[in-house]
Amino acid sequence: MAERFLITTAGLEQLFAALEAAGRRILAPTARDGRTELCPVARFAEVSLDALQTALGAKETAFPRAERLLSYRMAPGRVELEGAEPEVPPAVLFGVRPCEAAAFASLDAVFNWDTRDAFFNARMAQLTVVGVSCTQADAACFCTSVGGGPGATKGSDLLLTPLADGAFLAEVLTEKGRALRDLAPDAFAPGDADKEARLAPLPAAFDAGALREKLGGLFEHPLWAEQSLRCIGCGACAYVCPTCACFDLQEEADRRAGQRLRTWDSCGFAQFTLHASGHNPRETQGQRWRQRVYHKLKYFPERFGFPMCVGCGKCSRACPADMNLKEHLVQAAEVAL
Repeated sequence: MAERFLITTAGLEQLFAALEAAGRRILAPTARDGRTELCPVARFAEVSLDALQTALGAKETAFPRAERLLSYRMAPGRVELEGAEPEVPPAVLFGVRPCEAAAFASLDAVFNWDTRDAFFNARMAQLTVVGVSCTQADAACFCTSVGGGPGATKGSDLLLTPLADGAFLAEVLTEKGRALRDLAPDAFAPGDADKEARLAPLPAAFDAGALREKLGGLFEHPLWAEQSLRCIGCGACAYVCPTCACFDLQEEADRRAGQRLRTWDSCGFAQFTLHASGHNPRETQGQRWRQRVYHKLKYFPERFGFPMCVGCGKCSRACPADMNLKEHLVQAAEVAL
């Protein structure tokens, strides 16, 4: 059961001061050069909660776009290996929307379904997530269609909901959230508020469960080729997506030494499934687009029990060809079999 408190902007400044004194790194949305991005901050006054979303996502705090897994050096008659140990100082991810907070569950499923990923888990262990409920939505948002909501608590350790008087309702949800509150207990006043009245109205656009069942009969449907006609395979959707976890392993080396890197990749790239023989099982953009939809809305939920899409709409906003995922999924849900 979540503990509920009220906190003012002055209380948040007090909390930020306590976090800095405790050596916690704070990442929060900031408005710079016409963009809102997650950046290091020291004071709550530097935080911008006006934008619906940051352009890029919170995924990189746990799954960096490039990270060293090991390094090696050639020695006479042997190879000397050195494993990488991620340097992960305690950090607070402040001001992410509920959809992005929920996305960490998808990443956890990917990186821990078999062997537990030491790099991902080391970062998550040191990360505290402070979400902020959405009081607005746009045409790209569809979190309520995939099990989320403008005030959903999944993935947040502490969730703030903006109130009409400039204060916030604070829901303490986990032990990490309680530890955060205990750093500045005087900043949190006992109290409650009508949270639902402050949330953005966002009716579900489709039924994710019904769509998952329907996709079983749409694999060869011309819909995917039609929808992908505008797709240029740039990968922007995957790079801003908070749940996409495709990666490649790259070697940077010369004849004396080298290192192995894990880097972001995308199933939308033409070379993602290209075999050394030259054969490509997904040779058209339509096939690659279909794979993206099926992975997130059919294969992943069948395996893990929930969609690998949080309905944040980042992909639609970032697409240079103006492909809107919400519109495409609604279209698929309405196809007559």
